[in-house]
Amino acid sequence: MTTSLTQRVSVTPIYAAALGLVFIVLTMRVGLYRAKTKIFIGVGDDPEMLRRMRGQANFVETVPITIILLVILEVLGVSDIWLHALGGALLVSRIAHYLGLTQLAPASFRVIGMTVTLVIILVSSIWILSSVL
Repeated sequence: MTTSLTQRVSVTPIYAAALGLVFIVLTMRVGLYRAKTKIFIGVGDDPEMLRRMRGQANFVETVPITIILLVILEVLGVSDIWLHALGGALLVSRIAHYLGLTQLAPASFRVIGMTVTLVIILVSSIWILSSVL
């Protein structure tokens, strides 16, 4: 990375790294459960395995696009306060969604987590479009 890009992108990497650590936890929960249940491929008709796998998969389906949008916002010069607000909300919403989906918390966590994630994607996308058009 060039120095100017590094200076421009200093907030989003915090959230990318934090979400990377969360992803490790989600992946380990699937892997350890696989070892415990000896389900080495698929879900084996086990609802708990399905919840864990879908929690991990949904994370993979939503986090990368959101991080890309946050990087673009940062490069466009959006203030650190907004980037921290969006990044922090993303981190909390993804954890909440996972907890609700895997039944470690009330189901409402899943709905709230997904809604907040989609709002972040919508707001970021509109913000980017309004900045470049």
